[in-house]
Amino acid sequence: MNINSFTKALRWMRRHKKLVIFVITMILIAILSSCLMGAQASGATMAVGMLIAGVEDGKHVVDGPLTTDLTREGSPDLLLNEIDQQIVKIRPMSTPIDQISRYGGSKHAGSMVVDYYSVDTKATKAKLTADVAESSPSAGDDAPMVVISTSNNDIFDPTDTILVQNTSGYEADGETESDQDLMLYVVNRDANGVTVMAVNGLTINGVKGCFPEITSGSTLVRMGRAASELDVQSPQFESLPKKSRNLCQIFKMQVEQSTLQRLSNKEVGWTMSDQEEAAVYDMRLGMEKSYLFGVARQMWDANKKEYVYFTGGIWNQAGKEFYLEAMTELTEAKMVDLMRDAFTGNTGSKRKILIGGSGLISKISKLDYTRVITAGQHVSKWGIDFTELRSKFGCLYVLLSEVFDEVGMTNDGIVIDPEYIQKYTHIPFSTEQLNLKKSGVRNVDALVMTEASCLVLRYPKAHMRITSR
Repeated sequence: MNINSFTKALRWMRRHKKLVIFVITMILIAILSSCLMGAQASGATMAVGMLIAGVEDGKHVVDGPLTTDLTREGSPDLLLNEIDQQIVKIRPMSTPIDQISRYGGSKHAGSMVVDYYSVDTKATKAKLTADVAESSPSAGDDAPMVVISTSNNDIFDPTDTILVQNTSGYEADGETESDQDLMLYVVNRDANGVTVMAVNGLTINGVKGCFPEITSGSTLVRMGRAASELDVQSPQFESLPKKSRNLCQIFKMQVEQSTLQRLSNKEVGWTMSDQEEAAVYDMRLGMEKSYLFGVARQMWDANKKEYVYFTGGIWNQAGKEFYLEAMTELTEAKMVDLMRDAFTGNTGSKRKILIGGSGLISKISKLDYTRVITAGQHVSKWGIDFTELRSKFGCLYVLLSEVFDEVGMTNDGIVIDPEYIQKYTHIPFSTEQLNLKKSGVRNVDALVMTEASCLVLRYPKAHMRITSR
């Protein structure tokens, strides 16, 4: 380049100095960006951490920062998926049994087979199986003793007292009929029957404690024991728990999403988390049906070459049953009988849950409530909104369960005592990321949810089926 050309170039640069400055600036930016990207790439390569084992089989990160990927690799259960903590918030009204069992807490089961024990109460009533004739003592005789035969002699022990329903006793004079029922005192029990004395019986020929006529079929109610002053001991009372068995069922649900599906733009925000929520709801809905109506069985799968366990539902575990006419309306009197059966004859709590199909709930909703049965306010418990029904017998929390409709039991339901329902869990609810890409199966993001559990009713008589005929 000669002097003239160089001079012309300088003059041109002076006239277009703004353009020259812009070009030089862009060149410098490009060079600087290239340098930074190279440094970052180099640094990223150096910053990739790795896991090494500790002296007690622990995991340690070296040559890089702690990342979520390394955390999941070294301690899979440390980072909880949001779905674990929010499971009870996913449509709880549709799965009340599963919801209540989760809030009530579960016991760990060391096996897929769960053996549990429940203690029943000793029977308190029996029927007289033979007539008792009126006593005919002679003057000066001792108070008569009579051997009676009942439908269940074994429930009576010496020193027990027995109330004979609908058979009048007598006042202290032995002649005036009393408003109170006749009461008996058990002296002995042997193979011949139960030997008793009349506490408030007749006075005949000056002999007190004589028996009036008692007809066969009379109801005998076992009451408290009456010991004498010098009694130190009493007939023994022992109770053995009844063994029952249920099987844990492995419930699973898998969600997959291809990589292209995840990267694609969508008209609405539909992510993997949304799919997880929908999957959890479907999983819980299936568990709800199994918890209610499942059949406890163990079956050999010839294709898998292993046993499959099926859990038993609580519907058949309930110890009581109440019948309703399917084609007739529910009356107040029938509802009183229902609540009486639900709350009496057991030592359960006075607050229970009634879950039923739409037909049963419709009948209950059509009742004209009075001072005998009142409809209270809505009650929120276990994350569920119930309608409260109150009576002299107890309080029912009423809720519609469409599961009954789905299985064709629209007019049926079940009364559950929440104090006596227990969940056993062999595998707690968990989520696991499946790396199907590395294994060469599919180019997808996969998540599998698992739980192995079952429900049992600890005290069957505290729960009642409501069935239509």
